[in-house]
Amino acid sequence: MSFHPADDPQPGDSFACDAIEQVIIPRARDLGDGFSVRRALPAAKKQMIGPFIFFDQMGPTQFRSGQGLDVRPHPHIGLSTVTYLFDGEIVHRDSLGVMQAIRPGDVNLMTAGRGVVHSERTDHDARAHENPLYGIQSWMALPRRFEEADPGFVHAARADLPFIDGEGKRVRLIMGSLYDRTAPTRFPHDCFYAEAVLAPGAVLPLDPSYDERAIYIAAGEIDIAGDVFGPGRLLVFRPGDRISILAQSQARLMLLGGEPMDGPRHIWWNFVSSRKERIDQAKAEWRAGKFDSVPGETEFIPLPE
Repeated sequence: MSFHPADDPQPGDSFACDAIEQVIIPRARDLGDGFSVRRALPAAKKQMIGPFIFFDQMGPTQFRSGQGLDVRPHPHIGLSTVTYLFDGEIVHRDSLGVMQAIRPGDVNLMTAGRGVVHSERTDHDARAHENPLYGIQSWMALPRRFEEADPGFVHAARADLPFIDGEGKRVRLIMGSLYDRTAPTRFPHDCFYAEAVLAPGAVLPLDPSYDERAIYIAAGEIDIAGDVFGPGRLLVFRPGDRISILAQSQARLMLLGGEPMDGPRHIWWNFVSSRKERIDQAKAEWRAGKFDSVPGETEFIPLPE
């Protein structure tokens, strides 16, 4: 998805648990037609968690008949986009010639590398009636040695992702390794990403297997060491502590993190790079029409001025 203007996340609630380093509260921005986005990363005091450099909650929204998502073709460099839906459907098209619908529980992983262009839209048939949209899109900064890699796209169906179900916990592993499972989606940096749905009273452990860890509360309330947190909170943990997450109500969480990245990143519009001059180059190339186009699409998002 293209980067849109939005208010920065703000510091969150006070807390007593020593394992929590920071609480980030995304601010919602209505993008029209009742479609809102909450951005949790990047934040003023936390640019990345592992390779995760951008984290948006899309919706939940219900488009009226005849309406839907229309993100026109736009470019990316130096990152991978990870799209995961709780409800609805998005049709992805890109300059590699890929057209892929994503539905709840599936994963679309697009690696931009040296440059890719894509669009994200609601399918024509779905617009014939009311249609929902609710999910998460994250951007993951590529390690420096992969920033100029060839672009690529991988789709993993819901049925192909590791799934753990028991004791009031349902965990679907989206990427990386967690709970002795490994997802088929590959990323060239040690990381993890998962959805967890917890019944009231269920306890989910989060071991200190990675230095950088966080959970995003998409719905419900959870308790960590006596502190209670509601939806729309990104909890960033300190390294080294085992976390126990107690669901106070039915809760949906996103678990994310990984090892620290190999240095900070510059981020401007849809471009991420370890080198500012590379972003300047990408700006000039998009303005000059030097990126590949998406087959069958003539619209595009102009470079912001």
